Amino acid sequence: MGLLGKPSPNVAHIVHGRNGVPTNRGGAAVGNSALYTGRVASQMSDGPIPKQKGDVVEGYRVMAEIGRGAASIIYLAQDIKTKQVWALKHVQKSTPKDQRFLDQAEAEYRIAQELDHPGVRKIPRLIKKGSLLRVNELYLVMELIDGQSLEVHPPRTFEEAVNIFKQTARALAHMHERGYVHADMKPNNIVISSEGEAKIIDLGQSCKIGTIKERIQGTPDYIAPEQVHRREITPKTDIYNLGATMYWTLTRQHIPTALAKGDSLVGSLDDNLIEKPKPAIELNPRIHPKLDELIMQCVEVDPARRPESMIWVADRLELILGILLSLADRNASGTDMPPPTEA
Repeated sequence: MGLLGKPSPNVAHIVHGRNGVPTNRGGAAVGNSALYTGRVASQMSDGPIPKQKGDVVEGYRVMAEIGRGAASIIYLAQDIKTKQVWALKHVQKSTPKDQRFLDQAEAEYRIAQELDHPGVRKIPRLIKKGSLLRVNELYLVMELIDGQSLEVHPPRTFEEAVNIFKQTARALAHMHERGYVHADMKPNNIVISSEGEAKIIDLGQSCKIGTIKERIQGTPDYIAPEQVHRREITPKTDIYNLGATMYWTLTRQHIPTALAKGDSLVGSLDDNLIEKPKPAIELNPRIHPKLDELIMQCVEVDPARRPESMIWVADRLELILGILLSLADRNASGTDMPPPTEA
């Protein structure tokens, strides 16, 4: 049984959410897991022409198509020389508005070169195509991850959940130490291997600490107020995003954010109008009080009221994990997570 008392899926399938927005359950199944590539899309109107199995692209032989995005296709591909298998992302500019997808992919590559942590997906190579002054397509050679996203593969116990949160916090702390913020932390961007190892993917919205973005970027149910109001993006932003991710993982409910929901005529909410989320422990009473306290601190609207750093969050999660493991040993029955109470 899964986190909410529901069976966990064995394989990640490509599915899509509201209004054609992908839910990131994409992958090419291998055994009881999936080769996780990140975002997929229901259709692609002006993207690259699909490659066929067996085609050779820039020294890589296409084995299968495993995902699509707005202006991209991701392939399972093998390096002809080394025989190593990678995820090969092809991004192509078909219209002027597609330039942002090229820019985003190139930025993702550049940031990946600055990072060196087992909990962050590696992107060892960028291949540009076009003229010297005008690039109209590119390929990203990305680490192929055999696993499933946190959304698709929910943890079975509180201990497992906190271990995943701790690993993610350590990886994010590494990014912060190198001067970058992920800026789009959510369950779909945490991939879990069959051994329980967590890895962060999708650096497409990552940026230098202190960046003020030209437009709102983020995922509505996890976005921090400073992202909505285009203020500085800092490590506190990742802390909020991770807090919203932990909240959803343990309660299956999203926190209220600065983006208005439903039929509201208001696009965004001022900080003082953002609804305060219910304590996670009220929705799932078996959440440990210390874990509930940490989550609620992380999702404070005011960054100054959030934990001081991601290292502090990771250390706190380490402490909470130790407490849970001790309690599980004492009870000898584990701490499987039941369904949370209804709101």
